[in-house]
Amino acid sequence: MAAPSYYIMTHVTAPLPVLDPRRFSWVPGLAFAALLAAIGLALRLLPGLSLFSPMILALLLGLALRAMVGARPVLTPGLRLAARPVLRAGIVLLGLQLTASDVATIGLRGFAIVAASLVATFFFTRRLGVWLGVERGLAELLAAGTSICGASAVVATNAVTRAPEEDVAYAVACVTLFGTVAMLLYPVLPLGLDPTNFGLWSGASIHEVGQVVAAAYQDGQRAGDIGTIAKLTRVAMLAPLVLSLGFARRSEGTAAAPPVPWFVFGFVAMIVVASLCPVPPAVKQASAQTAAFLLATALGAMGFETSFAALRRKGMRPLLLAGSASIFIALFSLALLRLSE
Repeated sequence: MAAPSYYIMTHVTAPLPVLDPRRFSWVPGLAFAALLAAIGLALRLLPGLSLFSPMILALLLGLALRAMVGARPVLTPGLRLAARPVLRAGIVLLGLQLTASDVATIGLRGFAIVAASLVATFFFTRRLGVWLGVERGLAELLAAGTSICGASAVVATNAVTRAPEEDVAYAVACVTLFGTVAMLLYPVLPLGLDPTNFGLWSGASIHEVGQVVAAAYQDGQRAGDIGTIAKLTRVAMLAPLVLSLGFARRSEGTAAAPPVPWFVFGFVAMIVVASLCPVPPAVKQASAQTAAFLLATALGAMGFETSFAALRRKGMRPLLLAGSASIFIALFSLALLRLSE
């Protein structure tokens, strides 16, 4: 009987392994951020809110809840996970929406206008930011959001700038505000542009993809199609801009130089895959929805990590910078259109 007794003592009555709760400390915060994203996606179904991306709505929800309940340290590990790895996964998935043939559709003239407007706006915004006394990181976020693709560009660029969460929230709010103004104003301006040029102008200068679609299709199918492709061409330029900014920061040789944003290579790889291999429409739609959810999760987390007091301390100069940048890209791209006709 000794053997069975020994077995019982050493196996059956042995204590169960204890799970370290610290290993799962990220669960509450990540679940909370995902809930904000889900609510943001649901809110887009309401009348009047479909023009706003779920990223913007999730950010606003996060900001509002932070103002009501204050910081919650138990959520911090998961919120940080959402604002970094989850965000980068969403950016990578965006690449499946773009192909080289899409860019070719607008032709060399269209590509040149989009590229020149982007580069000129980015450097104009950075230079004006220095003159206005706006912090470098915030100025670069505003420059990226205005010149490329709104909120997505802001959060991707922050992988390099490493600005505080309140800078990200401020920049997203600014580009959303002025992009919405452009979306409402462009279709009623008496500029006499034909559908092709109006679509190209909208895609080259309005900030968010949804805003471009809403503005450009008001001038017909042709304008809407050209505007969407021109906008996606700007999105594709997110990769070279973020990489260039990252290498420029590293070449400065400071101890705080950021790492190379490797997730951008994943973004480029997805573009290559979509260009070389036909992606089934169902897969493309599913990847777009997943990317939107992941990015909304990240923005919701950033919103909850930001206080209104921190935003107020930024003052009006960044808002002036964002407005000036939006006017610049609108006028610069319009001038290029007129000169190239």
